[in-house]
Amino acid sequence: MNYIKLPSDLLPMSLESTKKLQRLPLEGVMVLEFCQYLSGPSAGLRLADLGARVIKIENPGKGDLCRILPIKNQWIEESSLLFHTINRNKESYTANLKSATELADIKKLIKKADVMMHNFRPGVMEKLGLDYGSVSAVNPGLVFAEISGYGAEGPWARKPGQDLLLQAMSGLMYASGNQLDGPMPFGLAIGDMLCGAQAVQGILAALVHRKRTGKGSKISLSLLESLLDMQFEVLTTYFASGKRPLRSAVNGAHALLGAPYGIYCTKDSHLAIAMIPILSLREALGCAGLDPYDQSMVFSHRDEIKQVLADFLKTETTSYWLEKLRKSGLWAMDVKDWKRLKESDGYRHAALEQSLKLTNGQSIKTNRCPIRIDGKVLFSEKPAPGLGEHTALIKEEFK
Repeated sequence: MNYIKLPSDLLPMSLESTKKLQRLPLEGVMVLEFCQYLSGPSAGLRLADLGARVIKIENPGKGDLCRILPIKNQWIEESSLLFHTINRNKESYTANLKSATELADIKKLIKKADVMMHNFRPGVMEKLGLDYGSVSAVNPGLVFAEISGYGAEGPWARKPGQDLLLQAMSGLMYASGNQLDGPMPFGLAIGDMLCGAQAVQGILAALVHRKRTGKGSKISLSLLESLLDMQFEVLTTYFASGKRPLRSAVNGAHALLGAPYGIYCTKDSHLAIAMIPILSLREALGCAGLDPYDQSMVFSHRDEIKQVLADFLKTETTSYWLEKLRKSGLWAMDVKDWKRLKESDGYRHAALEQSLKLTNGQSIKTNRCPIRIDGKVLFSEKPAPGLGEHTALIKEEFK
């Protein structure tokens, strides 16, 4: 992985002035990723982006089952496009973990590793002899991270840890939409990705701890806890009042915020309006229908105020309203789809895309790492590995 100099027309001045390339912060750190699907592999991806050497340990028959889980039935070579999105910049090592010989080879890797992570069902690693107690005896300084659906113990430990099911269990589906809508799932695998990001936080903290003490740590996370943590605002309100915050009847966006906060239809598209004092909004828009309301009523009359706005904003275009609101310095934005976003100057300036070069000479486009270090953007063109692509080389290296 390298820092790559971007064309000057895409760079802010702080990036143009960068003269010297530096080592990535996790260079020299070796991570063994015993993970499938999204949560663990997304954590491995971010560690790889930051310079770690990430080796996926995969079953020699099928590998990470994400290889055969397509999104929109799109495939790249023999693996799904989904697999490529979160497994770039890694190596693949295949091993039958039920074989004593191959397990012994794995323990050679564990002895040299800095981090080991898995997201198997509770009990799987114990049966294989790869639980924290066993591997820490081989490598006392090892940082061991495990991700589960609901925790390793307790009455829910055996429930399937799939993202949609966790959204259903966590109450998250009542955070979006309008008051009379049914439960509304988030349109992304948000539990997987959030838990993966929090796993990275725990791993980095444990690496700092090891640097200070020489001791490894066991990091445990669950998708349920990550999704509950994300809802701290509404949950804290619920704990205090005993009542779930009600979503708006119309133009819902956040159950805890009063009018006008929400998304509104205009004559030609949609407009997002954030926290704006009612008097300021009335004056900027020239909306006489807001005359009966003042700031003290933004919660008690939230839905009435939103309905007045919804009816009024349909009379003109989004650009018309935006001009009025921005002249007054008020918080509003047009709602972009991905096509319009890609065409915008701001998107081009951020340089958020990168190409991965495949072994067959083709390339695919995906997101880059969102983190900048000392003003530098992190890119990598290394694609996801073929199943077992690096097994022989790694065995030779660690024999």
